[in-house]
Amino acid sequence: MTPQDEVFIPWEERFALGIPLVDNQHKELLNLANELHETCRQGKGFAPEGFRKAAAAAVEYVKTHFSTEEKIMERVGYPGLAEHKSEHHQFIHQVLAGVKEFEDGKAFVPNKFVLFLKEWILSHIALMDQKMALYVLDLAKRGMLK
Repeated sequence: MTPQDEVFIPWEERFALGIPLVDNQHKELLNLANELHETCRQGKGFAPEGFRKAAAAAVEYVKTHFSTEEKIMERVGYPGLAEHKSEHHQFIHQVLAGVKEFEDGKAFVPNKFVLFLKEWILSHIALMDQKMALYVLDLAKRGMLK
């Protein structure tokens, strides 16, 4: 097995949108999700303090990343901005609810939480972000971006 196979969510070029800033931020999001996954694998399956730190870092970075995407969409007048923003808001709400459950000591399954992150991030990149990127890149190709 190669080191790439051991990564929970390896970066693949098919995830690239062609907007370097966003692509780099997506790579960092995958790194953070991989960190969260790794904390779930430590010891006998779970390291609460490591998970807490990784989750906090992920939440902060997600907010920064979503802000970047939303600024790009606002700048170019992207018609799907409201829907995209709504999806960002719902995701942050779900993540914060999961972190709160963990903090409150409720039944919380870290592996399930990490799987949710993986599925959401990859589907969001493939669907919502891909649409946004195609719009932005088309404007750029036609010389309509300042």
